[in-house]
Amino acid sequence: MAATLFQGLGVVTPSFSSSHSNKFMLSSLSERKDGIFVVRSDADARILKTGARKHELLVTNAVATKGASSAASTSKSGSGHELLLFEALREGLEEEMERDPCVCVMGEDVGHYGGSYKVTKGLAPKFGDLRVLDTPIAENAFMGMGIGAAMTGLRPVVEGMNMGFLLLAFNQISNNCGMLHYTSGGQFKIPIVIRGPGGVGRQLGAEHSQRLESYFQSIPGIQMVACSTPYNAKGLMKAAIRSENPVILFEHVLLYNLKERIPDEEYVLSLEEAEMVRPGEHVTILTYSRMRYHVMQAAKTLVNKGYDPEVIDIRSLKPFDLHTIGNSVKKTHRVLIVEECMRTGGIGASLTAAITENFHDHLDAPIVCLSSQDVPTPYAGTLEEWAVVQPAQIVTAVEQLCQ
Repeated sequence: MAATLFQGLGVVTPSFSSSHSNKFMLSSLSERKDGIFVVRSDADARILKTGARKHELLVTNAVATKGASSAASTSKSGSGHELLLFEALREGLEEEMERDPCVCVMGEDVGHYGGSYKVTKGLAPKFGDLRVLDTPIAENAFMGMGIGAAMTGLRPVVEGMNMGFLLLAFNQISNNCGMLHYTSGGQFKIPIVIRGPGGVGRQLGAEHSQRLESYFQSIPGIQMVACSTPYNAKGLMKAAIRSENPVILFEHVLLYNLKERIPDEEYVLSLEEAEMVRPGEHVTILTYSRMRYHVMQAAKTLVNKGYDPEVIDIRSLKPFDLHTIGNSVKKTHRVLIVEECMRTGGIGASLTAAITENFHDHLDAPIVCLSSQDVPTPYAGTLEEWAVVQPAQIVTAVEQLCQ
C-alpha cells in the first residue's frame, strides 16, 4: 500500500464545550486493512483532563502564554488501544459527531468513498448523507458553504483532499472565515475546522507537495495546529471541533500510518500548547509535524556524540506557546528550529522573530533555522531529499551551535 500523506489569531474565547451536549451510543472502531505499513511513533501517551486548565482570550500578538499547568497522567501500557494516525483522526471525529449533532463533514469524496486517506471511512452510512456531504470539485464553493454553515450554528469539518487544493479557496478562508467574527461586530462565530493532508510526500510532485502553513499564518482570526502522532491527532481534532474559532489542522501525508497506543478514556488537548518530546540541557530544538521524526533520529546521533538536546514539538503554529518555548530557551540558551516549511516567510521565520523579541537576553548564540529550499518540490527522489531538511544537517547544526 503506497503511503501518501500531510498566526492573526481568533478573537473568540476558546471552549472545550459545545452548546449541545446530546449523548449518543459510541461504537468502537475496529477497522484494519491487511498489508498496511505500520510505524511506531515516539510520543508518550498522556491523558489531558478536560477542564484542568482555564482558557484565556486569544491574544493579538501572535503568541500564547500558559496561565496554569495542565493536569496530565501517563498511560503507556496495559490500558488503551492501538490506532494508526488516520484512524485516530477518524475516532476523534466520530466521537464528536456522536456527542454533538451540529458537527458535520463536507468535502470531495468524504462520504461513501471514505476520504482519499480513509479518515472519514464508515461515517456516511452511520450519520447519513446530510452530515457527511460529498461535494463537487469546487473548493471555493464548498469552503464558502462550510463557512456559511458555521455562521448558522453548525460545526463543519471541511476536508481538502490535498492542502494544495485549498489555495482555490483562499479568498473564502481569508476574507470570510478569518474575519467575519470581527467584521460582524461579534454577531457571528465561525466554529469551522479545515483539515487535510499536505507536506512533502514521496515523489508527488510540486503541486501535491505543498506546505501551506506560511500562506495561512498571516490571516487574522485563524488558529493553526499540526498533528504528529496518533495521540495528539485525536486530541487536537476534538479540540478544534469544540473551539469557537476557525482552526486549520495540518496533517502530514507521510504520517497517516504511524501507530500508537492511545487512552480508552476521552481526552481533549489544548490548541495552544507545545509538547515536550525530549528534555535536555544543551540546545532547544523546535519542530513540528514530520520533522519531529527527523529531529528525533538526529537526537540519537547527538546523544552518542555527548550532546543533550531538548526537543519540543510546537504543535500550535498560531499562536506559539511561548511559555514552554521560553522556559526551554532560558535553560539551554541556544535554539535550533527545524521545519519542512519554506525558509522565506515560513513558520521558522515567525518563530525566530518571536523568540528574538521575547528572549533575546537569554540567547548565547544566534538562532539557527533549518528549512526547506525555496524551490518547487522536485519530482525526482534524490532532488526531493535535497530540498527538505535531513537528520545529518540537524546534527551538524547542533554541533556548530554548541561550539
